[in-house]
Amino acid sequence: MDYVLLAAWCFLVALGGGLVGLVLGNIRLPAVLLLSSSPAAGTGANIGISAVAAASASIAHIRAGRVNWRLFGWMAPPSIVGAVAGGYISGVIPGDALLLVIAAVLLYSAYELLAKPHVTRTRPGREGLDIPVAVLTGAVIGLLGGIVGLILGSLRMPALIRLVGEEPARAVGTNVTVGFLVGVAGVIGHLPSAPPDWDLLAVGAAASIPGALLGSRLTGRLSERDLLRAIGVVLLIAAAAMILDALT
Repeated sequence: MDYVLLAAWCFLVALGGGLVGLVLGNIRLPAVLLLSSSPAAGTGANIGISAVAAASASIAHIRAGRVNWRLFGWMAPPSIVGAVAGGYISGVIPGDALLLVIAAVLLYSAYELLAKPHVTRTRPGREGLDIPVAVLTGAVIGLLGGIVGLILGSLRMPALIRLVGEEPARAVGTNVTVGFLVGVAGVIGHLPSAPPDWDLLAVGAAASIPGALLGSRLTGRLSERDLLRAIGVVLLIAAAAMILDALT
């Protein structure tokens, strides 16, 4: 029954994520951690599920031409290196400390979604993208994602639009495509010190594939503003629960 509930939740998360161009691993993470053998093993399984969901969602975006391959080429390598390093570090961080790190990321993500549910571009056109910023943010977000078991597309998306200067439609496709490689790298980084719970990864991945495919095809059908605000509330609740768990 636990696996059935996890599969249902992963499907819904992937469906909602596909609608807004995000994997939403931060929404899935608390459920995976509840069934995991340890926080590190749970984060490894979660980032693996996110990789599968991102790969599934990116198919529709690639077919629609919404991936900036030049930007992908600059951002993906540092993101991969950061995710591998973060995945290894997560295995040597004490469990309580890891939960606090996860809670901090969830709180920040909730703030971003509640305070700024719409992202707006500040750099004109697709030309003149800030490539150095793309490389730096890719490495930092990849490292943090590897540590907490998240692809962190919710952090990469605002960076792509506000800091790098990519247009929203292509930022969506580029974000999930980079996220796929970050997820794979994060799982690899976990292997030496904290292998993921493979059973949870398999159940979550299998349920996420149809959800991500369906969600990416329905992009724009629902109100993004209302959906992101609802996600923000869930993140706040999940972060509070993790902080309480770590402190007690």
